[in-house]
Amino acid sequence: MLKLTSVDEALPFALLGLTWVTGLVDAVSFLSLGHVFTANMTGNVVFLGFAIAGVPGVSAARSLASLLAFHVGAMVGGGVLTRARGEVIQPALILFGLEIAFLAAAMFVATAYHGDLYAASIPLYLIIASTAFAMGMRNAAVRKLGVADLTTTVLTLTITGLAANFSLAGGNNPRWQRRLGSILAMFAGAAAGAILVRRSVFVALACGVATMSVCLALPLAVKQWGLQSRTANPG
Repeated sequence: MLKLTSVDEALPFALLGLTWVTGLVDAVSFLSLGHVFTANMTGNVVFLGFAIAGVPGVSAARSLASLLAFHVGAMVGGGVLTRARGEVIQPALILFGLEIAFLAAAMFVATAYHGDLYAASIPLYLIIASTAFAMGMRNAAVRKLGVADLTTTVLTLTITGLAANFSLAGGNNPRWQRRLGSILAMFAGAAAGAILVRRSVFVALACGVATMSVCLALPLAVKQWGLQSRTANPG
């Protein structure tokens, strides 16, 4: 039976859950908001290049809105972490809580979104901005936490590490379970998001909010349990 005794032990499991949410959020944004990513900013830079080149069906405005909101979210996250003066876990958990709040805001805005990609609708851009802002804050927190192979949004280096350190390449397969788990988590999240958006954007984002809540609750519960254990056994 798995027993987590510290926040450091719980974090990788929570971050795998966040990786699942990334896949779901990008499925929602790409499939329902019109060829835009709100978690994967590399994709948006590519889409922006496509849009400037005149590729049909790709919007420079949507890509720019996502990039800008993500940038501001990362700045806010960086500010929260800087003011923590060395403490990382607590401000990171606060930022994860704020991510839940912004994803929830996008979820409720989605009730007014009817899938109109060709009009500059307020709900469309509010969903893009809210989810991208949330992901920007999260990325600032995850970057500061520095848990190896669990960036939660970018898999290129994870896949490279898995292949380059594979035994057939002469490597010793360090953390291969974590790397593979991260890849599978994003894959599963994207598949779930693609299925859920067929019902509605609201339902898909609600699933993301619920998953994020569990991911935040896990390290908080372990942290509280640890405090209670030390209080009960001060020696």
